[in-house]
Amino acid sequence: MGQLNLKQKLWSAGLIVLFFVLWELFCLASGMSDLVLPRPSQVMETMIRRFPVLWPHILQTLSTTMIGFVLGVALGVLLGAVIGVSKVAYDTAYPLLIGFSSIPKVAVVPIFVLWFGSGSVPAVLTALSICFFPIVVNIATGLATTEPELEDVLKALGASKFDILWNVGLPRTMPFFFASLKVAVSYAFVGAVLSETVASNRGIGNVMMTASSNFDVPLVFAGLFILAFLGVVLYLAFSLIEGRITGWATRKNDLVAT
Repeated sequence: MGQLNLKQKLWSAGLIVLFFVLWELFCLASGMSDLVLPRPSQVMETMIRRFPVLWPHILQTLSTTMIGFVLGVALGVLLGAVIGVSKVAYDTAYPLLIGFSSIPKVAVVPIFVLWFGSGSVPAVLTALSICFFPIVVNIATGLATTEPELEDVLKALGASKFDILWNVGLPRTMPFFFASLKVAVSYAFVGAVLSETVASNRGIGNVMMTASSNFDVPLVFAGLFILAFLGVVLYLAFSLIEGRITGWATRKNDLVAT
């Protein structure tokens, strides 16, 4: 099984490398202009050459994203728990949350700028507002799928609603919770970078906007590569934590491997 999993990972890595090789060859064969589509080698060269300049912006984007993400997770867990255990809260808050989630966040950024000025605060709030909804939905769904028969048995044994929520409801939501974390962290990057392109003079979003106005397309793609790398790293980190905590809820890959 270990050798089979290693073989699968090597195949996946090989296909990823093949994608960038084909990209490179396509640009060379077609004579594609750098202003349209730079080659991956050019993008990597730009990242390495300008890394000392990019590093403070990377830290800025990463910090605002993680602050907004952590706040979004805290808010999402709280609202999801309330909505999941209360029918009144579900009927009242869920339509409001859906309506707020349907609003394009690019329309919300100017409001945050009007309230708090330009800088890091709008980026944090935008990341929070765009990432908390998946947390709410998955926590509420996990709590709503708790079997009524199990709750009746626990109540008969003298358990309070808080005991049922803490000892049964929340542990059963862990697979839903970690699934939503992996989605929410990507959304948080989208929100933070979106705000940086509009209302900040620091961050990868601002670098990409400035590079675009200067027709420095390799630098724009360098920003995209950096954001993609950060997103993948955080996704893998949460996947590892998920495997440690919710391994009991994960099916083995035997069937998939065969």
